[in-house]
Amino acid sequence: KNRITWQREKGRGSRSNWKNSMEDIWFCTKSDTYTFNVDHVKMRKKVWAPYTKGGKPKDWEQTKTGNFRDTYPSNFWNDITIPFWSMAENTAHPTQKPEKLIAKLVLASSNKGDIILDPFLGSGTTSVVAQKLGRNYIGIEQNERYATWTEKRLESALTDSSIQGYRQQIFWDRNVQETQKR
Repeated sequence: KNRITWQREKGRGSRSNWKNSMEDIWFCTKSDTYTFNVDHVKMRKKVWAPYTKGGKPKDWEQTKTGNFRDTYPSNFWNDITIPFWSMAENTAHPTQKPEKLIAKLVLASSNKGDIILDPFLGSGTTSVVAQKLGRNYIGIEQNERYATWTEKRLESALTDSSIQGYRQQIFWDRNVQETQKR
């Protein structure tokens, strides 16, 4: 159906080539009947040049901490950082995916109670996100160390269901968040 390009923000540098900081995610379906909850993955972006109609905001909200618009996502995702060492979700896995990345995919492509399958689980991000979002999950991982990390993360997720960059059922653009509640 489409290809999503995720700009990781970090990548491995090279003296003889461009730094690779993009990954592709393929959105494929088996039939024309599939789940796509686009309203569940709206993004809140800061409005830099607000339009008004009759002196009132047009498609945006004015708050004490800034002007914001909720928009549908495109297939270019540059609002998601890889897990840094200081983030609670970080593990030592070499290719760990961020919870925010997987949360967008899970919310758009499934409903509460659905089963999410990850046959190459790694550090367990898919299972952790599925649990946090009320989905069931099946994860397959042959590396015992990674499986142990997953179990620890799943246990922590029982008491902390937060996902960085996802608050009040909306995804926030990178480095943009209100400091006060609306």
